[in-house]
Amino acid sequence: MVTAIVLITVQRDKVNEIAENLSSIDGVSEVYSVAGRYDLVAIIRVPNNEGLSELVTHHMLKVEGIIKSETLIAFRVYSRHDLESMFSIGLAES
Repeated sequence: MVTAIVLITVQRDKVNEIAENLSSIDGVSEVYSVAGRYDLVAIIRVPNNEGLSELVTHHMLKVEGIIKSETLIAFRVYSRHDLESMFSIGLAES
């Protein structure tokens, strides 16, 4: 599984519309509206690098109003939730 974070700058008057369009694309698991240098952050989860390439360079390019994007590929996840569930295996809840 390949996970990527896409930082997106969009036309200001189309933030909600673009977020909804992106969230309907297969492989896009979440879209966040954010403050700062970027307008949206999309989390992508696809089976392989070819799937990521297809999604970013073909499907996302069809969404009108995206001005620019930057794609970050995740190597490893560090999650408190994952660590807690790993250490709780076999422990009875009280």
